[in-house]
Amino acid sequence: QVQLVESGGGLVQPGGSLRLSCAASRLGIRIYTMGWYRQAPGKQRELVAAITSDGSTNYADSVKGRFTISRDNAQNTVFLQMNSLNPEDTAVYYCNARFGLLSTGRYSADYWGQGTQVTVSS
Repeated sequence: QVQLVESGGGLVQPGGSLRLSCAASRLGIRIYTMGWYRQAPGKQRELVAAITSDGSTNYADSVKGRFTISRDNAQNTVFLQMNSLNPEDTAVYYCNARFGLLSTGRYSADYWGQGTQVTVSS
């Protein structure tokens, strides 16, 4: 079955950087909108960044100028470069692949990874 596997999370000090990767298997991501979401304890999951099949990007206001999303379709991988991290960035980060928006608001294909923990602390 389709798998999205995140990696690159960990513990980092405030002001530090991390690069998350999401590798897709049994899924050609070329036509998919790929996104990174995060969920902090006691909070709802929120969109961090997304990149469409044509390379358009959008970011949450809280990460603009600090995070960069990119994709390598040949490697079936999407990345999230995170700089100037602060404790508010602490969360589990999830990779998402979706395609085919329906009239119901759902997607004909919508896949999630298991998540990777990012902890920003001194």
